[in-house]
Amino acid sequence: MKSNLFKSLPLALAGLFAGTAAMAQEPATPTSTFRTWSIGVNAGALTPLSPLGGRNDFSNNKTSFGYGLYVKKQFTNYFSLRLDGTMGKLKGDNSEPFESGVVNTSTVSAFDTKLNYAASLNAVVNMFNIDMFRKEDALQLYTSVGAGLAGYKPTITTAAGTSAYAGGKTISELIIPVGVGAKFKVSDGINIDLGWTINFVDGDNLDGLYKNGNNDKYNYAYAGLEFALGKGKQLAFHNPVAATYDEALAAKNTANALKSDLDAQKAENAKLRSEMADLLKDTDGDGVADKLDKCPGTPAGTVVDGSGCPLVAPKPQVTVITEEDRKVVSEAIKNLEFDLGKATIRSKSYASLNRVAGLLVQKNFSLKLAGHTDNTGSKELNLRLSKERAESVKAYLVSQGANASRIEATGYGMGQPIATNKTAAGRQQNRRVEFTLY
Repeated sequence: MKSNLFKSLPLALAGLFAGTAAMAQEPATPTSTFRTWSIGVNAGALTPLSPLGGRNDFSNNKTSFGYGLYVKKQFTNYFSLRLDGTMGKLKGDNSEPFESGVVNTSTVSAFDTKLNYAASLNAVVNMFNIDMFRKEDALQLYTSVGAGLAGYKPTITTAAGTSAYAGGKTISELIIPVGVGAKFKVSDGINIDLGWTINFVDGDNLDGLYKNGNNDKYNYAYAGLEFALGKGKQLAFHNPVAATYDEALAAKNTANALKSDLDAQKAENAKLRSEMADLLKDTDGDGVADKLDKCPGTPAGTVVDGSGCPLVAPKPQVTVITEEDRKVVSEAIKNLEFDLGKATIRSKSYASLNRVAGLLVQKNFSLKLAGHTDNTGSKELNLRLSKERAESVKAYLVSQGANASRIEATGYGMGQPIATNKTAAGRQQNRRVEFTLY
C-alpha cells in the first residue's frame, strides 16, 4: 500500500524548488569567484526507527554501521543540489517489549537487512548566516529534502530458522530523505559535516515483514568531511548581507572623498563651456563652426564638406561602345580557333584576343562569352565542351590583364545553331564563341 506522502511528492518538491528559486534571485557576489563544487564522505549509525509517527514492526531496533559519500553543486549562498549515496546494514528483533510494555508476538523474531545502496538527489537549503555582519561564517545550518532509490536484501528469523526474504532478491523502492545538519568550516577547502536524515521508504518490506500497512523508515546519523573543490572562498559560507553592507559603506566613504573633487570639476567644466561657446558658434547651421567655415552663409539644407563648402556630386560615367570597339571584338571572333574536340586555343588567335584584352583594360568594359558547338557527339559532351571553351577564352583574357569579375563565360552546347548542321560549312559556323560587350 502506497503512502499519501508519496502521492504528494511532486507537489512538495515543486514547492521546495519554487522557494529556493526565489532565494536565488537575491543579489550575491558572482559565483565564479567562489568554490561551488564539493565532495563529501561520512560514516555513522543506521537505525530502523520511525520517530515521526507510525508503529515499528519490531520492538527492539538496533544501531548498525553505515557510510556514504556525496557530490554537491552550490548554486547560490542558500541553495545547492546534492547527489548522495549510502550503504550499510539495518537490524532489529523482538527481544524486548515495545515502549508501551506490549510484547511483540510476531512469528518473525528478528531481521537483518543489507542496504546495498541508497542513492538520492537532494535540494539543500542553508537556513541563515549566524552573524549578519560577518562576510564569512564558520558555522552553517541546513535542511535537505529529495528523492531517490534504495536497494536492499532483508533476511528474517523465525522459529524455523533464518531465511532470505523474497528469495534473496534485491528489493528496489523509492525513498524520500528529509534531513538537517550543521557544517563547521575548518579551512577554505575543508568542512566538518554533521547530519541526520530520516528516509521514508515507499514500501513495508525494509525489515522483511509486512505489518500494520505502514511504510518503513530508517535513520542515518553521521559525521564526515566535505572537501570544496577549486580556488577561492566557499560560496555556501559567504554572507551577501554583510558583503553588501561593507560595499555600501565603502561606496559612501568614496563618494564623500570625491565630492570636493567633483565640485571643482563642475566649476572647471562651466568655465570650459563658456570658452567653447564662441569656438562652436555656427551661424549658418551647416554643422561647421564659423572659425572653420570657408563658405559662410550656406543655404539651409545644403550638404557640405569638412570646410563648410557645398559638396558637388560626381557625374556618372557613361560607357560608350564605338564601332571601332565592335570591330576589335568581331575580328577576335573571326580568328578564334581551338584544337579539334578540345578547349585549347590555337596560337594564331592570340593577337586578336590580346587586342580585346587591351580594350577591356583601357575602357573597363564588361564582356559576355557564349560558347556553342555543332551537333557532332552527345548533348552532354557538347555542353561541357562549349562551357570549357568559353572559360578558356576568359582565362586567356584575364592572363592579359582583364578584370575577371567583368567577364562572364557560359556554354550553350549545340542548342543555339546559326547554320545548318547538315554541311561541313554549317557545322563550322556553329562551332563558335560569341563576344558581347556591354
